[in-house]
Amino acid sequence: MTPEGPMTFEGMPATTVVPKPRELSARPGATTLSRSTLVSSDGPCAGVARLLAGELEGATGWPVDARLADARGAAAGSPESNRVHIALSTGLEPEEYRLVVHDGGVTIAGGSPAGAFYGTRTLLQLLPADLLRAAPAGSVEGVRLAGVEITDGPRFAWRGIGLDVARHFMPKSFLLRLVDLAAFHKLNVLHLHLTDDQGWRFQVDAYPRLTEVGAWRRESPLGHYRDHLADGVPHGGFYTKQDLREVVSYAARRFVTVLPEIDMPGHMQAAIAAYPELGNTGEPLEVFTNWGISDHVLNMQDATLRFCTDVLEELMEVFPGRYVHIGGDECPTTEWEASRPARRRAQTEGLASAADLQGWFTARMAAVLKERGRTLVAWDEVLDAGAPEGALIAVWRAEHATRAAIEAARTGHDVVMAPETFAYLDWAHTDGPEEPVAIRPALSVERVYSFEAVPVDLEAGYHNRVVGAQCQLWTEYVHTPAHAEYMYFPRACAFAETVWSQAGRDWAAFEPRLSRHLSRLAAKGVNYRPLTGPTPGQARTWLPPAGS
Repeated sequence: MTPEGPMTFEGMPATTVVPKPRELSARPGATTLSRSTLVSSDGPCAGVARLLAGELEGATGWPVDARLADARGAAAGSPESNRVHIALSTGLEPEEYRLVVHDGGVTIAGGSPAGAFYGTRTLLQLLPADLLRAAPAGSVEGVRLAGVEITDGPRFAWRGIGLDVARHFMPKSFLLRLVDLAAFHKLNVLHLHLTDDQGWRFQVDAYPRLTEVGAWRRESPLGHYRDHLADGVPHGGFYTKQDLREVVSYAARRFVTVLPEIDMPGHMQAAIAAYPELGNTGEPLEVFTNWGISDHVLNMQDATLRFCTDVLEELMEVFPGRYVHIGGDECPTTEWEASRPARRRAQTEGLASAADLQGWFTARMAAVLKERGRTLVAWDEVLDAGAPEGALIAVWRAEHATRAAIEAARTGHDVVMAPETFAYLDWAHTDGPEEPVAIRPALSVERVYSFEAVPVDLEAGYHNRVVGAQCQLWTEYVHTPAHAEYMYFPRACAFAETVWSQAGRDWAAFEPRLSRHLSRLAAKGVNYRPLTGPTPGQARTWLPPAGS
């Protein structure tokens, strides 16, 4: 786009949309969006229309109005052409949409407001990439869109993206940005890992020391943790309840559900540092300054169970969604086995050993959530002790992923797939020395794109138990939002297609489409990794600039 004078730009081909639509066909006609363009809607889609109008106005400088249409679809005082009309339509599933570009303008029909919203995300991708900016980068007279009809909808209901804010705290502004980027790719769950051994990020009124003490650690590992070096730099931060309510509200307007995770009974050293009586030894601890798994876990006394219930109660006040994640992964049992009170609790509850306390604890927390109309989510380790009825199982362990998914589905659990060898975006893009330090090599965008959520050995009768999948970014080695974006993109673009689009992958066809899509990320200012490798500023070791 140039600043010299008003120009009419050609839109992007519909064949470049990411994730790939289910059905797409060219049709006669075309339309030009311009300064006189109006966004109209029926009542249920008014919020979607207002959001789109604001985005178009910001990017073009046009005074884009959003108005309600009458029963005939006409908007008061507006021309019948050169408008975007958004409405519900029968015959479409809730998240499905139909987008038609015709001589009169653009029509988006959704099976629900969510479906209509996804139609607007596709419309934005039909615009020139420069019109995805927050403000005009030049004078725009109009945008010509070729005639097209797209009918589309998701393969899976759960299309998630995870962010660990416990290891490295990320500012609220980045959470809001990540919501926008997730929604742009039609992802609909943002999983926030709010607590761990290395930091507690959720404000709890009943236990203020969780953030006064637990939100801050003295230092962090320098380089890879196996180097046994420390940076000597304090790190921390936390979100107030109002911060998180803002994120939840912002996400809901974009049809993204925020899934909170309070990891328990393991990964709790930050909480025990704040309240030593929660631990098994009573000894003072500091917030964990190393990566990996701390042996310090919650004790199983009644007061600690009340603590957990209190925390979940306050969490549910902030996060209204159906699901609450309690982690349940990587819980060492060493302290319980050495603890007389823990062994006594196990005996009282009729358990074979103290090691069985995790299953007992998980069932107690599931009951707390069920009583309040919520559903427990936990990592696949909870299957080892028999997961509570109705729990949703998030599968992550590579060596157990297929077995765990099949076991969970066969025993009546819904499953979200997040196997680390396909979905853990904290792994390096390649094993080259130019990549920033990461926990493991390597997970290429091509490998992410090859991901298939439904295990091949799962019987067809259980396929509906796999409700979706999500990609994860753990932040031991991710210090900043810019680095987080480097790790997410473009791998998250590829992942989005695996959960939205229909089964079957063609990398040879996807790669050039993804290359075109990167211009959209560039316009949005995303610090993505180029397909050819990191830029000199992204690389760990010096790379001469391209063409030098």
